[in-house]
Amino acid sequence: MMLTSDPGQLMLRLDNLADPTRLRLLRLLERHELGVAELVEILQLPQSTVSRHLKVLADQGWLASRARGTMNLYRMTPDELDSSARALWDLARREIDEWATGRQDELRLDRHLSNGGRRAEEFFADAAHWDKLRREQYGDRYSVIGLLALLRETDVVADLGCGTGSVLADLALHVARVIGVDSSGEMLRAARQRTHEMDNVELHRAPLESLPLQDGECDAATMFLALSYVAEPGRALGEMARVLRPGGRAVVVDLMGHDREDFRIEMGQRHLGFEVADLESLAEEAGLVGIAARPLVPEPRAQGPALVMLTGRQAAPVRTTHAEAIEEKT
Repeated sequence: MMLTSDPGQLMLRLDNLADPTRLRLLRLLERHELGVAELVEILQLPQSTVSRHLKVLADQGWLASRARGTMNLYRMTPDELDSSARALWDLARREIDEWATGRQDELRLDRHLSNGGRRAEEFFADAAHWDKLRREQYGDRYSVIGLLALLRETDVVADLGCGTGSVLADLALHVARVIGVDSSGEMLRAARQRTHEMDNVELHRAPLESLPLQDGECDAATMFLALSYVAEPGRALGEMARVLRPGGRAVVVDLMGHDREDFRIEMGQRHLGFEVADLESLAEEAGLVGIAARPLVPEPRAQGPALVMLTGRQAAPVRTTHAEAIEEKT
């Protein structure tokens, strides 16, 4: 897999790497040997596009392949390149490590590897059949409803950016009172229709940066796929923290930082998601404590950017001892 180092070959190598899809392919195939179908799933690109770029990279010596049954597996091993090609790849690799799209690819690759890849799926065919059978016979919602039952019956929960009310309807079955807030009248009409028979649900139309709720009114608050639509995310998180009682819990799920501007425009969002560290900083500035944020492994059929989940709580009041209280009075 040695590459020559004449000037013409150098220009060809530069041309080979002058495409983001090829760089994404090399980055993945440096980590793991993969087939076309697996790369299509991870990159979320058409098979024709992936195959075309693989052919270019293989023809120019960047990739090695081997047959497995009726399919080919591809890999990229930097140590098998000559020194000039390896130096060029090292430079490109350092630059693309910071790409948001690259991090999305890594999450999908990790999901694939954690599932054991295609070979494991084939080996555990009966287990896959059980999952399919279970979904067909019982659906997917029973596990979510079971987890919701862990909430306390006396809780007051706010769903901020409640949309059409799907979360509200689930919450209302398990807690004392549910408050839905959304800035869209159309969304709230759908939520009202969905929850009209539930007497413990109340709905408010308001921006998330200015909630019509009292300080400390809620035991918990959720914000699912809403922060990307908010003009001032920091203010929205500050309002979320404000309406929580001391020790009240907050859960935010939103898009992880990405660079799919076309997706942002299509979805009408204001932001290209949030980096984990940035989201943690916003939550800290909002007054939450016990903050933890992490990327969520994308679901197999999900086509949008990967998601990030943040949890935190409102700080509990500082307890004053009897001796300290006497000292304060004096």
